[in-house]
Amino acid sequence: MKEIVSAQKAINLINDGATVMVGGFLDCGAPDKLIDELVKQNKKNLTMISNDTTYPHLDKGKLIVNKQIKKLITSHIGTNPETGKQMHDGDLDVELVPMGTLIERIRAKGTGLGGVLTPTGVGTVLEKDKKTMEIDGKKFIFEKPLGADFALIYGTKVDKFGNVSFYGTTRNLNTIMATAAETVIVQADELVDCLDPNEVVIPGLFVDYIVLKGEN
Repeated sequence: MKEIVSAQKAINLINDGATVMVGGFLDCGAPDKLIDELVKQNKKNLTMISNDTTYPHLDKGKLIVNKQIKKLITSHIGTNPETGKQMHDGDLDVELVPMGTLIERIRAKGTGLGGVLTPTGVGTVLEKDKKTMEIDGKKFIFEKPLGADFALIYGTKVDKFGNVSFYGTTRNLNTIMATAAETVIVQADELVDCLDPNEVVIPGLFVDYIVLKGEN
């Protein structure tokens, strides 16, 4: 049985300066209640790993506007002008990573691999200061695994054992982030006694705490 906690108690676990993965593709599948609590508690100097920074008024974007993020590792910042402004002003350290590479780096951490080799970025600024390798006449960049202290993820349904299921594309990066963090907190719309095994996308062994969206 997994511990069901309030958003406040869950976010209390996160210290200033922590590295936090946050699921969601824009606001689809984003753990908005957990993010709102992170804003409320005003945790500072965070490193955030996310697909994007959505919009200034939504979920992950609020953390940017509130200047809680010290370093950002992401694939897309174009929908949030504040992210670009802070980056150009020198207030935010941004590491832009191609989306496929970002996912594979997280996957490498979750599966215990030493890294991944990718041709994406060869001959561009992404290659700078990174190890490269030639295999069968083709050049690859070596990318290191990417993990976090915490993963804040979303699930449509969760059971009392922490197993998670999703509706449609809300699964996005939530599934892979659940494997690559020391502590995983899932925000779910619905709690059930036991999911049908055919519905399970994230096994409960990856989940530490459950927060229900409709409860305080």
